Amino acid sequence: MKRLRITEIFYSLQGEARSVGWPTAFVRLTGCPLRCHYCDTEYAFQGGRWMALDGILDAVAEFGVRHVTVTGGEPLAQSACLGLLTRLCDAGYEVSLETSGALDISAVDRRVIKVMDWKTPGSGEEARNLSTNLEHLSSQDQVKLVLCNRHDYDWAKGVLERHRLTEYCEVLFSPSYEQLSPTDLADWILADHLPVRMQIQLHKYLWGEEPGR
Repeated sequence: MKRLRITEIFYSLQGEARSVGWPTAFVRLTGCPLRCHYCDTEYAFQGGRWMALDGILDAVAEFGVRHVTVTGGEPLAQSACLGLLTRLCDAGYEVSLETSGALDISAVDRRVIKVMDWKTPGSGEEARNLSTNLEHLSSQDQVKLVLCNRHDYDWAKGVLERHRLTEYCEVLFSPSYEQLSPTDLADWILADHLPVRMQIQLHKYLWGEEPGR
């Protein structure tokens, strides 16, 4: 029987990406091989409880929602995550996966919306970006860049140009919470006429950094 180590399963508003604002069931898996400087889910690095896939599906069903997000930590660090994603899609949910981009996404069910966090220099984990992942993105997917400062912003512009990301997926620029002013980022994007979507983490402006939100 396939099992996953789960930190929490909770119900909230989606705070990021294209489905921002939708009531969503979140399945947060335990464990992550990265240590980003701005990480807001360090509590998911260890602990958690083992759950069978059937139990996870039952817990999600109790919320009565259409949208489900599988997140972490880094959810793909547990191989059984792939099976969970497929089971959720088979159950009729609109499923999104929040992944760091450091682990191979080629085996992820094609029905899953991949939200891939391309690590900036400010994260401290830039070297972990797996460039081959870009080959497995489609128009339904999104690449997110969390920016810590102006250097990160200029670096991200270079990524856009080199990889021509906006030609095949949506690109999100997000200011690191309480580190980069959202107003500054908005001004930079407008001044440079970048074809990207700016986002802020809605849940943090509503509830701060409270776990399970």
